[in-house]
Amino acid sequence: MKFSAKSYTPLVFSIGAVVGLAMACGTATTNQESEGTVAAEEPVEPGLELLWETPAELTTNESVHFEESGDILYVANIEGGPDEKDGVGSISKVSTSGEILERDWVTGLHAPKGMTVMNDHLYVTDIDHLVEIDLATGEITETYEVEGAVFLNDATSDGKKVFFSDMRTNTIHYLEDGGIHTFATEQKSINGLRIGNGGILYGLDAEGLKQYNSDGSFELINTEVTGGDGLIVLDEQTFIASRWAGEIYLVQEGKATKILDTTEEESNTADIGFIPDENIVLVPTFFKNKVVAYQLTY
Repeated sequence: MKFSAKSYTPLVFSIGAVVGLAMACGTATTNQESEGTVAAEEPVEPGLELLWETPAELTTNESVHFEESGDILYVANIEGGPDEKDGVGSISKVSTSGEILERDWVTGLHAPKGMTVMNDHLYVTDIDHLVEIDLATGEITETYEVEGAVFLNDATSDGKKVFFSDMRTNTIHYLEDGGIHTFATEQKSINGLRIGNGGILYGLDAEGLKQYNSDGSFELINTEVTGGDGLIVLDEQTFIASRWAGEIYLVQEGKATKILDTTEEESNTADIGFIPDENIVLVPTFFKNKVVAYQLTY
């Protein structure tokens, strides 16, 4: 078949128009996808937003523990001196919305600090003893004397053992099958402890944030947050750490970012707790006598 110039020219023009339109559409789509990708990858500024606070009735509250099985918060109140055996310390029960349910759920303690739950019992450090409390009744079922202990502080559990720190003897102990054992020594001013994924123990001391091996040896993850108090493990690369004076940090891939500073208000940030399903950080304010909840974004 023969084509005349008149019949061929419009065909060329039509093909060119189609190609041009396709290129334009492709460019627009690519630009939109590129813009969408940039928007999706834009980093979120880490921070804490105030949600609620309890009435100021939790005297010298040092730690908060969220117990998922009962959807309840346990708060340890020193009330007297942090190393005085005065029998005035207590544990309170608080709702996850900040209502004080039982101010004096457990009484007669001395200076209760770190808490953890294992086998339906709450374990609380109390100067030189580890106290075991039945969650169902609030009764003290056992008190373990820790030989040589001076200032027991934080506690955590992997479901088989209860690990707890002594800040003044620089030691991590653990309870297993009714016996007290030593896990690690020479951990200067060791305080915050938390079990992460895979049963790995993490801790905060004067050197920084540490990841412990099963034999008590360790690797330093971060050296910025020294002298930390409370510790939360979000995953193997992400942590929240508090300093008692009023600072909270988000540690990601070894780098620390301060996300709260209440030092000017003289509001302490002691042994923090966490509600994982809602990303809520629970802050015991010590001398302010209340627990404050914050929404975490990161």
